[in-house]
Amino acid sequence: MLSFTQGQVDAWLALFWWPYLRIFGLMIVDPFFSSRSIPVRVRVGLSILLVLLVAPNLQPLPHIPVVSPQGILIALKELLIGASLGFTVRLIFTGMEMAGHLSGLQMGLGFATFYDPQHATSTPVVAQLLSLFMLLVFLAFDGHLVVLRALLESYAQLPIGPAPPGAGGLKLMADFGAFVFRSGVMLSLPVLAALLVTNLAIGVMTRAAPQLNVFAIGFPLTLAIGAGALYLSLPYLVPYINGFLGEITRHFLKLLRAFGG
Repeated sequence: MLSFTQGQVDAWLALFWWPYLRIFGLMIVDPFFSSRSIPVRVRVGLSILLVLLVAPNLQPLPHIPVVSPQGILIALKELLIGASLGFTVRLIFTGMEMAGHLSGLQMGLGFATFYDPQHATSTPVVAQLLSLFMLLVFLAFDGHLVVLRALLESYAQLPIGPAPPGAGGLKLMADFGAFVFRSGVMLSLPVLAALLVTNLAIGVMTRAAPQLNVFAIGFPLTLAIGAGALYLSLPYLVPYINGFLGEITRHFLKLLRAFGG
């Protein structure tokens, strides 16, 4: 008859439970894996599969019971690390969505919104268009595989242990939030520049000929030029999105070092 000690049961649970929390933390925050089009059962199953693959290669885990105050703190730490890595990827997508917000606002389409099931809220149509474009290019460059590889390599960079996470990781996440505004403005600059010239031209026209109806001429003109500038700028956004993948990897490494103190 087989018999197991409490220490053996705790070791087996820790071998799969703590790594699972880091992976699942990324799955519930990452903009691709957390998509509502992917069922929860698929995400849970993928997390379990990744744990089964990565568990034999992990460094020796601390001999701490899973159901103990210290074990619960380790579980919360692993969940925080995984969610932080997923939040980094989400910030990259949010930068593209902000570019769509700025472009749509200047084109006069700020009122053109529809329900987005992904975010469970109303989203401007231009922001949704650029978000889908970002997702397609992200998948074309195997961005989801890059994120998974960086996640699995994080166990070597920051092993599972009882040490509390460094406060520098949270500060680094807050500082990286500035990337949203920087990338949003940078990606929307072609459309903003074209519309700025258009608005100046309309201002000169109405000044020279006051009888012109600026509302009847200006809105169709800004809409057409803004849509044309957006269409022409889409191919030039692809290299920037490819560079964002390198930005994700570099920020992952900085974040793990900051959490590790």
